[in-house]
Amino acid sequence: MQNENAKSDHVDRLRAQWDHELPDLDTEPMTILGRAYRLSNLVRPSIEETFASFGLDRGEFDVLSTLRRSGPPYRLTPTDLYTLLMISSGGLTHRLDRLQKAGLILRERSASDGRSSVVGLTEKGIALAESAFRADMASEARYLEGLEPDERAALAALLRKLLVSLESEQTGNPA
Repeated sequence: MQNENAKSDHVDRLRAQWDHELPDLDTEPMTILGRAYRLSNLVRPSIEETFASFGLDRGEFDVLSTLRRSGPPYRLTPTDLYTLLMISSGGLTHRLDRLQKAGLILRERSASDGRSSVVGLTEKGIALAESAFRADMASEARYLEGLEPDERAALAALLRKLLVSLESEQTGNPA
């Protein structure tokens, strides 16, 4: 089940239990997807704490970072935002209300179409998005210190390959 030199982890223990209870069932998918899920759960509190130190929750940071990485002039339509964030328009509206109240975004009428609006970052929003993202990347980098650079690259490449396959399956587009 595992390399003799490797220490066992939570997933190994779960697999051993299932192997005892259902010896005919192949639990190999847990070695990847179970670990990905466990990793996500283990790092989530630290990521949320980082954003909270900037007065943001994860959803608010997602909006700010989506606008910031869109490039100048850091403006998107609400439809673009909720599509990119994969949330409902109602969920986006709630986030936008909080961010606007905090002075981090502006909502304006579209110059090209007076019937629609755009959401843009304020200078304060740009600065906060950048600072929070830098802090998040520093925090997340610490989690990867146990892997050598070539191991990180190999893991990233394999995860990308899996994600491309799953995304293409979801959208119906070949990878």
